[in-house]
Amino acid sequence: MEKNFWDNQLAAQKILKEKNFFSNIFKNYIFTINELENFEQLLELAISEDDTAVIKDCEKKITLLLNQIKKTEVSCFLSNENDHLDTYLEIHAGAGGTESQDWAQMLRRMYSKWVEKKKCKFEIISEHRGDEAGIKSTILKITGPYMYGWLKSESGVHRLVRISPFDSGARRHTSFASVWIYPVVDDSIKIEIKEKDIRVDTYRSSGAGGQHVNTTDSAVRITHLPTNIVVQCQNERSQHKNKETCFNMLKARLYRHEIEKKEEESENLAKSKTEIGWGHQIRSYVLQPYQLVKDLRNNLENTDPESVLDGEIDSFLEAALYETKSI
Repeated sequence: MEKNFWDNQLAAQKILKEKNFFSNIFKNYIFTINELENFEQLLELAISEDDTAVIKDCEKKITLLLNQIKKTEVSCFLSNENDHLDTYLEIHAGAGGTESQDWAQMLRRMYSKWVEKKKCKFEIISEHRGDEAGIKSTILKITGPYMYGWLKSESGVHRLVRISPFDSGARRHTSFASVWIYPVVDDSIKIEIKEKDIRVDTYRSSGAGGQHVNTTDSAVRITHLPTNIVVQCQNERSQHKNKETCFNMLKARLYRHEIEKKEEESENLAKSKTEIGWGHQIRSYVLQPYQLVKDLRNNLENTDPESVLDGEIDSFLEAALYETKSI
């Protein structure tokens, strides 16, 4: 290690994070090789002795090992410049009032469950609750190894079909919500924000926070006038802290805006930010009249939507990584 390695803390932390990431991949590779050799020897012995119980057990364990190999392979795809960064996840309910607002909250729960399964962390930066139920919009900050790389393909419109719990006639409803993913930029990424290009508004928080949210205008909204990008934060009691968080989010949004422009030039992301409605969805979640979650970009299907809504979305994220690398 170089003597001045720790002089730049951000660069050092990035290198150590990458080291741990690739070290885990290498350890998984060595473990896999050893396990395969052990299973091969055990299987040969079981076949020679016609031990069907051991043969079935070996086959089951080999299947599990192959699944682990696939996960390690997918991890190798997280090699783009920004994949290692933390991420913001933004959800907006589409047209449809309470139905779509409830769907937006279901999506937030799905991603929160997935983050917890990954043993990572999230915090709610902003939340605008629905009039009757659910949420109109929300922003999460998700912290953990390669969170942006894992989730970046989730940007787009998500569609839900179900028997509405809010409809006294028990009719089937279709709801839409949009998801937008952008990376949390660190100080190594320089983004210039001119004071004349922004408008700062303050207002009273509408989320959790006790009596304080009803007495002070602590929530902050910043509008970047040239791009019309709007960011807001209300999770802190201090207006100063909310403003600081907003500026960090604005830097991230502007950085993502530049990435998006480059990708749209090559037609890779032109479909991601579109109207929240028919014809623009990336994934469909059908609870009635049948059970099916289908990714409309690669046709991957899951017939257990309840597990998907409980955070079991790895298969969809992995498929998206495969697809990205094949372009």
